[in-house]
Amino acid sequence: MNLGKYFKKIDETDAIKRYGKVLRVVGLMIESLGPEANIGEVCFIHSSAKNKSAVMAEVVGFNKEKLILMPYAEVTEIGPECLVESTGNPLTVKIGRSLIGRIVNSIGEPIDHSKLPKGLTNYLTEHAPPNPMERQPIAEPIQVGVRSIDSLLTVGKGQRIGIFAGSGVGKSTLLGMIARNSSADVNVIALVGERGREVREFIDNELGTEGLRKTIVVVATSDQPALMRIKGAYTATAISEYFRDLGYQVNLMMDSVTRVAMAQREVGLAIGEPPTTKGYTPSVFAALPKLLERTGTSEKGTITAFYTVLVDGDDMNEPIADSVRGILDGHFILDRKLAEQGQFPAINVLKSISRVMTKIVSQEHQEAAQQIRELMAVYEENSELIQIGAYKRGTNREIDRAISHHPKINAYLKQDTSDYQSFQDSINQMYELLYGGNS
Repeated sequence: MNLGKYFKKIDETDAIKRYGKVLRVVGLMIESLGPEANIGEVCFIHSSAKNKSAVMAEVVGFNKEKLILMPYAEVTEIGPECLVESTGNPLTVKIGRSLIGRIVNSIGEPIDHSKLPKGLTNYLTEHAPPNPMERQPIAEPIQVGVRSIDSLLTVGKGQRIGIFAGSGVGKSTLLGMIARNSSADVNVIALVGERGREVREFIDNELGTEGLRKTIVVVATSDQPALMRIKGAYTATAISEYFRDLGYQVNLMMDSVTRVAMAQREVGLAIGEPPTTKGYTPSVFAALPKLLERTGTSEKGTITAFYTVLVDGDDMNEPIADSVRGILDGHFILDRKLAEQGQFPAINVLKSISRVMTKIVSQEHQEAAQQIRELMAVYEENSELIQIGAYKRGTNREIDRAISHHPKINAYLKQDTSDYQSFQDSINQMYELLYGGNS
């Protein structure tokens, strides 16, 4: 029996456990002298208080020999010279098919006091985006279950869409509709920076029992440390990647990417990065494409991603909105004016775009959608004249047609949250609107 390899392994093993010690805590930042660790590795900070569990933290930077750590939980009972232990590994979470229907936090632990099911595998939360040459082209539509999207802003399997809106315009309600009505195999929903009250309301009211049956929800509320909010986005993306690699069609819904950027800004400022546009640090604009490019198509499956972007004061050109719009494959603009008029979903079709629609729908579908957009554009352009009665019927044939179709288009764009529409139903109703029957 050859024992040489075993002796070699014993010789290479370091039997001494090395610890660092906490030097100072300033705001979000914990500074320690040692142990040996690289950026991104998880450490445990052992409290000097009795019966206190160790605090998980991550190495986010270093200053000479000192490590800069960010905690995953609130920093309590930590004082000078508390021991810091390195795990030598980045954050991993437990993922598997039996996780479907569960609600977990950013580090993969159930938040309903239940235990994780058995048979899960450890999976890294951070991965590189797929090789561009290994991405399959987006070739077929996916049913979203929202009539205005399926017909006029058709989404493809593996497409990444931004949903841009101010607060209170219906982003979460729209995500709930998509989760319930979509034809995807699995939904992964990341609620990042949400109010604690909204989490239960979203799961009970918007998602419902039917939606939760094929969904994994990752929650990181606004009261949690910045690192937990960032990891919520990374964990949800990692879960989506796991199912994509199994060949599933996955929907990833993240509400909201703006709050992920805000959390990244907090971390960047704490470790000494200079603030740039509107106080956002350079690491924010470096992290966004790395996160958003991880979704999409691969050789095995697809992740169709919907990212909500919270825009301050309905300013669609603020830095995060502008950056995200440039990365994604399309955007839906939710209009406060439409919401105030009682239209739900409040999607401004004329300001929204799906960049892959022309490649995944039939010529007939494309022409019908274009006709409806033209009718809407003509009506909007002349709306003031029409509303004050200055326009006389018969003056312009296009405007007359736009006026006659306007009530029907408005009724078509409205959809009750409980109203299920299949992809083909939406298309047939669009043809009926234009031609008076199925085309």
